Amino acid sequence: MKGRWRWLFTLFQVFIDFFAIGAAVFAAQRVQRYIKPESVDRFLHYAPYALLFALVVILTSYLRRGYHWQRPSGILDSFSKALGTVTIAFLVALAAVVFFLPDQINPGVAPFPRGFLLVSWGLGVGFITLGRWSYNLFVHLLQRRGIGRQKVLVVGSGDIGRMLIQKLQGSHDAGHRVVGYIEANGEEIRVADLPRLGLPSDIPEVIEQYAIDEVVIGLPEASHRELVRIISLCEREKVSIKVFPDVFQIMATEVSVSDLAGLPLLSVRDVALRGWKLSLKRAYDLAIAVPALIFLSPFMLLIALLIKLESPGPVFYIQERMGLDARPFPMIKFRSMRIDAESRGPGWTTPDDPRKTRLGTILRKLSVDELPQLINVIRGDMSVVGPRPERPVYVEQFRQYIPRYMERHREKAGMTGWAQINGLRGDTSIVERTKYDLWYIENWSLWLDFKITLLTFVRIFTDRNAY
Repeated sequence: MKGRWRWLFTLFQVFIDFFAIGAAVFAAQRVQRYIKPESVDRFLHYAPYALLFALVVILTSYLRRGYHWQRPSGILDSFSKALGTVTIAFLVALAAVVFFLPDQINPGVAPFPRGFLLVSWGLGVGFITLGRWSYNLFVHLLQRRGIGRQKVLVVGSGDIGRMLIQKLQGSHDAGHRVVGYIEANGEEIRVADLPRLGLPSDIPEVIEQYAIDEVVIGLPEASHRELVRIISLCEREKVSIKVFPDVFQIMATEVSVSDLAGLPLLSVRDVALRGWKLSLKRAYDLAIAVPALIFLSPFMLLIALLIKLESPGPVFYIQERMGLDARPFPMIKFRSMRIDAESRGPGWTTPDDPRKTRLGTILRKLSVDELPQLINVIRGDMSVVGPRPERPVYVEQFRQYIPRYMERHREKAGMTGWAQINGLRGDTSIVERTKYDLWYIENWSLWLDFKITLLTFVRIFTDRNAY
């Protein structure tokens, strides 16, 4: 993206944040005046607080790299960032006003109407979230029309380079445009309608000629020396650089940086869920599963009746799956297949699987057959969010050729998961699913669970791999 567009986008985002906080303080003043008229003076008395609040929000966003260029994100990510930024800014602004301007807010009545302060914080979070979400939509629309796109150069070879280009070109994100590729290791990529722009030694000239913004390097088998040489060629032109290792390398190199008396050390990243976090996750599971089971019980009773009316056999299908610490447990589902579905042994479900009943097809499409797993969550066999459990026969197969596959079982299995909301369910790549599951385990947070839970409801109606 050209520098002028980057600056214009950044200034526009700063203006939106400034306006959002001003609007939040004004709205909070009006709310407080409506609820308790005697405790609120004119908005003019709140101007110093509003100005300080807005400036601190902008400064906090800047320090948290909120104004650095990044591809448009969804409303949940916007809310997560806004919550942290506005909370920090609110506390700083409040402390500054108390110290420097004790008489500016509502002089002669009350030093600080607490209701006003809390409402201004809450509305600040809401307005900033909506403002940034609207900004992201606006930027996305401009980029779809070719304005402000990132020009991307791919450095790769063979199948890896081809896959990278296809992913970049097929992405729903309109924020980038692949200009061409650099061929490395003497292996052609051969992608239609995309030019070969030279060899690694030509990178500086290509970056300058085509005004490249970002270089994506897809050479997982390159030596460290070769990789460093290519990166140094890119760095001469001050572009953003991303390196794509292969899937197994990603799994094997999840590390964090620590130190020992000033000596830097690399530590293999451990499971994020330990100690009190286990109790927090369990509380979240019960807070979701218990009300959901009570609320949905009439609906589940109706489904059970329909299953009995359509075909002979039990209402529930209980199948052994592998859970925490690779211990088997009985996973409960509504039966969606004929009772003789596995007479010839276990097998993956396919889109037009003849073993499914008519009702079962609908249940699977809407993921309603998974609802009885709320019982598994309450029992403690499963979690609301986590890696999807597999049958022991498949686990034994996958562990033979997928590195770190068994580390999925260091966490409770989940009704939904990070891989599932990213489209990896049904008959999709187990290797890719494992990568997503390991990332979730090593980066767990309560907010991530909440986000996955919300997105699951959206994916129910849009997931083409549900069958």
